[in-house]
Amino acid sequence: MLSRVAENLYWMARYIERAEDTARLLSVNSHLMLDLPARLPLGWAPLIEMTGSLEAFTARHEDFDERNVVHFLCADPDNDISIISALASARENLRTTRDVVPREIWEEVNQLYLSVADHAENGVSPRRRDSFLKSVIRGCQALTGLIEGTLSHGPARTFIELGRQLERADMTTRIVDVRSASLLPQNPEELLPFENLQWMSVLKSLTAYQMYRQQVRLRVRGPDVLRFLLQDPNLPRSIACSLETLGHELTLLPRQDRPAATVSLVRADVVDADIQALAHSPSKLHLFIDELQIGFAAIHDTLSATYFVNDDSVPRVTQTQSQTQSQSHAGDNDND
Repeated sequence: MLSRVAENLYWMARYIERAEDTARLLSVNSHLMLDLPARLPLGWAPLIEMTGSLEAFTARHEDFDERNVVHFLCADPDNDISIISALASARENLRTTRDVVPREIWEEVNQLYLSVADHAENGVSPRRRDSFLKSVIRGCQALTGLIEGTLSHGPARTFIELGRQLERADMTTRIVDVRSASLLPQNPEELLPFENLQWMSVLKSLTAYQMYRQQVRLRVRGPDVLRFLLQDPNLPRSIACSLETLGHELTLLPRQDRPAATVSLVRADVVDADIQALAHSPSKLHLFIDELQIGFAAIHDTLSATYFVNDDSVPRVTQTQSQTQSQSHAGDNDND
């Protein structure tokens, strides 16, 4: 497989995962805001922080109100990390490499983009938002299922899985970092009555609430949620599981020593983390998440150096979430 084809498939998968996770965040936050009293300082700003796009948002908007945040994350074509931009980038990456995947996958990506673009053009109003976000999530899940059911096991499938799992791990850390910052002890008297509800929103953001109840069999508690989302080896969206899958996929590729070693080091940090200490210290948790995201950036860099074309003469679009720090949002993407 050509390096450029591998890179385009990798980025296509990252963008699809990014669009789905962003839609999940908006959907869960919309429902959470209906259940919480207006005096609680949660609001919509944490969503901008989660996506690492604070600088880009403040350059366009003054207020972190519902209308600005929803438009910025859903339908802003000039925002590189909006749902519409992510799907446009996924479509473009696959367009140049669609001969290596079943035609149905290209058709599904194209149809999903066109559907979302039509909704975005008409505006994502509060009344239509829920159905819009559900359609994005279902479309991304349908695409993932189509890849699982039709694409042969080979290099193309491997690079798609590498992109999906790395993006998934990155988004999980962002959700845990920013949302839990409002849950850990800072003003316990004000937040305590709603602590379970907020931790439930963290789990639901990752479609992990029912699996948590089956696995943990206790009421929703911060330390248990952190342990489940960071270290559970069986939850598909836990960081440990994503890194385990990354490591397994790399065994199917040649020259995988450096990337596999980097994945192993980051996974060891996750598995060996002291959850009790992190759960009772927002500053320690934030620092730990920062280190993980630096680790994810290192994984991407080793993948890029090992398998992808690094030709400065070729124009490329830059966009990734985990390059340097937890609130940064830059990287590189390849389009022919």
